[in-house]
Amino acid sequence: MELRLDEIVAHLGGELVGAGDTVISRVATLDGAGTGDLAFLANPKYRHQLATTHASAVIMAAPVMPGLNAAILTPQPYLYFAKAAQWLNPAPRPLPGIHPTAVVEGRVAASATIGPHAWVAPGAVVGDNAVVGANCSVGRGAAIGADTCLASHVAVYANCRVGDRCLVHAGAVIGSDGFGFAREADGAWVKIPQVGRVLVGDDVEIGAGTTIDRGALGDTVIGDGVKLDNQIQVGHNVRIGANTAMAGCVGIAGSAVIGARCTVGGGAIILGHIQITDDVDISAGTLVTKSIPRSGSYSGTVPFLEHGDWLRNFARLRHLDAMADRIRALEQRLAALENK
Repeated sequence: MELRLDEIVAHLGGELVGAGDTVISRVATLDGAGTGDLAFLANPKYRHQLATTHASAVIMAAPVMPGLNAAILTPQPYLYFAKAAQWLNPAPRPLPGIHPTAVVEGRVAASATIGPHAWVAPGAVVGDNAVVGANCSVGRGAAIGADTCLASHVAVYANCRVGDRCLVHAGAVIGSDGFGFAREADGAWVKIPQVGRVLVGDDVEIGAGTTIDRGALGDTVIGDGVKLDNQIQVGHNVRIGANTAMAGCVGIAGSAVIGARCTVGGGAIILGHIQITDDVDISAGTLVTKSIPRSGSYSGTVPFLEHGDWLRNFARLRHLDAMADRIRALEQRLAALENK
């Protein structure tokens, strides 16, 4: 695809500096760009690359640097770049139809695409313009929304729902059993049937290898606009609020409730049956052991210890600030006594 700079600005906004008839065919980094490329500057530490870039135009915040071929000025260069990149790189969509090797026992819209060796079970529904990739399975009574794409080897279990305009990457599993067991007196485990569903909202992206467990009794709910990276584990009856984003390898235990517009860094662990309010940012590797009632940024973990020792040490750690204040007060009193 080729676009003129003035077309891009007319569609996405921003202030154009330079020739509006400059033709753009792709996006690129500042140091790797060439003729026909649209680069961007979002991090000030790369500003020195403006002097040597060969990009035809640069998306950046004001003021513009002299000597550039052209620029689009915007207060949010990275967001602008994302929208321009989407426009220049439309996702390819296969032709509608059902592959001869697919097994379709449910209802599939005429405009949908069902790939090789895919299975759509009885009672399942695949919506308009949806894509069910090769070797996918859509279980009995499940529903795939309009314009949603399942990459290859995705499993959507029975009665689960995936909303409109979602993207589910290869190997994701939606609706597997939650980890629910009761223990016998002799130590044996008795499985608790997981009879809830997974309900995925609209405009959700689910990364490769991510697993979302169905609810034990109620439903596991993923809100509209949620973005889940690769290899995330979402336990049964978890609820994730709209437009929350999580990086790879996050683990969420059962019945945790996470608010809207949160971010969770890679490898963070959220224990079960806790609540995290809206607009919380959790750093990578953080262990969240209790509810977070106030928005803000949270970080940290503690070393592995025998459980009793861990409880005692953590109880003292929570009072560390107060203990430091008391020590300072004692030091001041001691200094005063020594000066007498």
